[in-house]
Amino acid sequence: MPPVVIAGLDGSPESLAAARWAADEAEHRGLPLHLLHAWPLLAPEPVRAPAEADQNYWAKRLVRTAEAELRARHPGLTVVGDLVADDAQHALLQAAAESEMIVLGSRGIEPAESYFLGDVSMPVVARAERPVVLVRAAPGEAGPPRAAPGRVVVALKLHGSCDDLLDFAFHTAAARGATLMAVYGRSVPLHARVPWGVDHDVTDEMTRDAHEGLSRVLRPWREKYPRVEVATAVRLESPAKAVVQAARGATLLVLGRRRHRPGLAPRLGPVAQAAIHHALCPVAVVPHE
Repeated sequence: MPPVVIAGLDGSPESLAAARWAADEAEHRGLPLHLLHAWPLLAPEPVRAPAEADQNYWAKRLVRTAEAELRARHPGLTVVGDLVADDAQHALLQAAAESEMIVLGSRGIEPAESYFLGDVSMPVVARAERPVVLVRAAPGEAGPPRAAPGRVVVALKLHGSCDDLLDFAFHTAAARGATLMAVYGRSVPLHARVPWGVDHDVTDEMTRDAHEGLSRVLRPWREKYPRVEVATAVRLESPAKAVVQAARGATLLVLGRRRHRPGLAPRLGPVAQAAIHHALCPVAVVPHE
């Protein structure tokens, strides 16, 4: 199956915001957009039944209305709507395996402060084999939050492979003509703390080493994407706090999720959890080894 961008639709303003964001991204990448609405109680298609007897009328209307709006906004974009008689989580995970990315809406429980990820979104984020992007509607409107254009933020560690993460981040920045900011956060260790604050010799060395580490990690990707402007940021605070603060005003925040984590460890690490709940921009969670 050729690569596609998939947006999950459930009738909420947040899912429509996700579909709009997905349409923009699909257009930037030159890919078709598939709108997916899954519901296990969809009825079999009737044969020669009048329209008023169609039990799937509202599901079809939901998808067709979104299709019409997105085609009007993006005349050159291929938009296909799909109705699937299946559990939403199962359908989305299956679809994600065959997509470039899957885009879902997230519901805020407090204005500009938190996300609420329901029974569908969180398992998809934690288990999908491809990147999942979470988008919520801006307060008072059914669209993605408006952000200053042109900055994709990627959260990095300096140990272990992050090729899948950087491939997604650089590709997205290149497609959008955006600057890429790589951010690294690390808490100041106890031995660097002194009664009047911190030992600046230690923190200066930490900052210098982190910038050198970022430079090494990013070097091959700068060469592969020479037109992408790259900036780096090192913050001596908890990685979760560093990432959320760096994402303010960003077009997209890109985070990694390890496909294979130790036995009882949660599927999402603390940085991803914090970003999903507190970052104000769309958040992409990219599985990697």
